[in-house]
Amino acid sequence: MHGEYKVPGGKLVVVDLDDHGGVLRNVRVAGDFFLEPDEALLAVNQALEGVPVDTEAAALALRIEQGLPEGTVMYGLTAEGVAVAVRRALAQATDWTDYDWQLVHERPQSPALHMALDEVLTEEVAAGRRPPTLRVWEWGGPAVVIGSFQSLRNEVDAEAAERHGITVVRRISGGGAMFVEPGNTITYSLSVPASLVSGLSFADSYAYLDDWVLGALDDMGIKAWYQPLNDITSEAGKIAGAAQKRVIGPDGGPGAVLHHVTMSYDIDADKMLEVLRIGREKLSDKGIRSARKRVDPLRRQTGLSRETVIERMIRSFDARYGLSSGGVTPDELKRAEELAAAKFSSPKWTARVP
Repeated sequence: MHGEYKVPGGKLVVVDLDDHGGVLRNVRVAGDFFLEPDEALLAVNQALEGVPVDTEAAALALRIEQGLPEGTVMYGLTAEGVAVAVRRALAQATDWTDYDWQLVHERPQSPALHMALDEVLTEEVAAGRRPPTLRVWEWGGPAVVIGSFQSLRNEVDAEAAERHGITVVRRISGGGAMFVEPGNTITYSLSVPASLVSGLSFADSYAYLDDWVLGALDDMGIKAWYQPLNDITSEAGKIAGAAQKRVIGPDGGPGAVLHHVTMSYDIDADKMLEVLRIGREKLSDKGIRSARKRVDPLRRQTGLSRETVIERMIRSFDARYGLSSGGVTPDELKRAEELAAAKFSSPKWTARVP
């Protein structure tokens, strides 16, 4: 069995192993990491030899740490990273390069239709009718997108939203509210087979699915990192927030994962604070000033146009994994439009948590 895992902010870890009667045998760890002394690699392999195959990642990492020679130095490598690679090998996880990725980047769509497209395209990936997809959104109007489990009235000032012509929609994933203006926001979705994140914890899958965008930001001069659970941030402030939804496949199959991210290209902080409550009644003046500074837009950090930032992100993904241009099929669009009208434009869904 073969498993690979790129340690967030670190290097690639590769593990080859056999399952002999329910225990690990012939464990071989490799990668482009740095490790001293040389015998530490043998110690890692030996620490895993004979371990039951159902051992959780945390317990595997502890065995590795306990087996390391005194004074061992790891760079680009962690015991936890090796443990995850082992779990991915046992789960027979797939890799990014195992797939032919498709790019969907189309005309501006309404907020409700974007919610529906996420659901429909991820269901198509889960059913095996669509290849893994990177969809870059273009917004047809301003919106507040609240998480699946958020209280509508606690998150949004309905009068302020109406005054500013802002549509409020609820997405199928959890997480917090997003304040969206078309020229100020960059949003993308990944609809991927569940096997791509096999062996990863829910938390680890966030960093794993956005490692490519950290590389794209680095190419644009931004040193960014993942801030658990679901933020991308830099020294200057928060850049983006992510959310996920697991979709079960037909007949209870492994299914797919929807992972979507909203990035701040620019921001009207005063308007955002009018529309999003974010506990503002409890904020002092100092707290409000801090909230305005909490997000640091890509426009200021890069000096690039929104279109150029998107172009460079797509180019970075393509260079890593390959990417062919595609589109939403007529059948997918028809289903999404029906879902947008029946569900995502429905007060029953939007206010399902009042």
